[in-house]
Amino acid sequence: MGPCPVVGQWQGSGLSLGLHGALPGGGAMAGIGALPGNKPDNTAFTQQRLPAWQPLLSAGTALPLFFCAGLACLALGLGLHFSSATIRELELDYTGAPGSGHNCSRCANASRAGAAGCTCSLRFELPERFPGPVCLYYQLANYYQNHRRYSVSRDDRQLSGVASGLSNPARECSPFRTDPRGIPIAPCGAIANSLFNDTFALYHLANGTFYPVPLDNRGISWWTDSNIKFSNPELINGSLEAAFRGTAKPPNWPHAAYTLDMGNLNNTGFINEDFIVWMRTAALPTFRKLYRRVREGNFSSGLPQGTYRLDITYNYPVLSFQGTKKVIFSTVSWMGGKNPFLGIVYLIFGSACILTGFVMLAVHIKFQKQNQMDVE
Repeated sequence: MGPCPVVGQWQGSGLSLGLHGALPGGGAMAGIGALPGNKPDNTAFTQQRLPAWQPLLSAGTALPLFFCAGLACLALGLGLHFSSATIRELELDYTGAPGSGHNCSRCANASRAGAAGCTCSLRFELPERFPGPVCLYYQLANYYQNHRRYSVSRDDRQLSGVASGLSNPARECSPFRTDPRGIPIAPCGAIANSLFNDTFALYHLANGTFYPVPLDNRGISWWTDSNIKFSNPELINGSLEAAFRGTAKPPNWPHAAYTLDMGNLNNTGFINEDFIVWMRTAALPTFRKLYRRVREGNFSSGLPQGTYRLDITYNYPVLSFQGTKKVIFSTVSWMGGKNPFLGIVYLIFGSACILTGFVMLAVHIKFQKQNQMDVE
């Protein structure tokens, strides 16, 4: 037999394919040439001739980068850690679980039975002075606001004050979209229907008498929420009640939305600060939300050491889902509230960077000596 047929052979810098007769009519590859219409433009971008910079990472550049990043993270981590350690907190559990002997157990059982408006009191000692401003939070545990069906059960169009959102709420609000009579609910959805409605009043004992501590509810929500995302519908003849006419209140609410704060028209309806704070759902099952700030009157500089009484209107049931409720008094710093986790993360990352730098330095020194020996 003769030599094998040549399928391809090099011709200059290209490859010529010998496939004659492979397709009907001979010259099978005759139409394979580059079509003029498919040829890219002769520009620097299409021909990949743009100037580019590719860093060449050597030991002289990589090692200082690791050490500098590690030192910066360590410094920031130490600052965050010590700043968080200076924040003072006091937690008061008022769940009132059965058998706990808690002062609020009676109200917890009443709320479990469907009753509302029960009041209980907590008397506590503040061991040291809390410098102002002091924030008052409520905390719920075992409460999954991040459940998908729950987190989407709202109508942002309605909450922004659009009139059509009042008459025709979004389907995501179901089953809290309309009441049994078919009247649209405002605000609709499961988030609004489960609004936290416990209330608190704080008193300080001085000279044998309990004096009220003013609690400020202004500015407790995010600025973008209260000024952009949430807005009441346009007033009708100067009346917010008339604007909500033709809607029903959420099933779990005792009153309509326009009565949330009758004494302050700038804090009622959809722009009520407590309502806006609750509508920003939490990512974790244990979360706290800002309730009030102590920054007025004789307590503008903070809460002095001493005896206090917290009166609680216990409305919100949590025992049915094995939840707990707490009230938290906390000071703030330049980094915000108490958050030791962030400082720890920076410390770990900074330590890892420095450790990696030392390992790379040791490897560099070892192989540098070996390369020198090989050269010699």
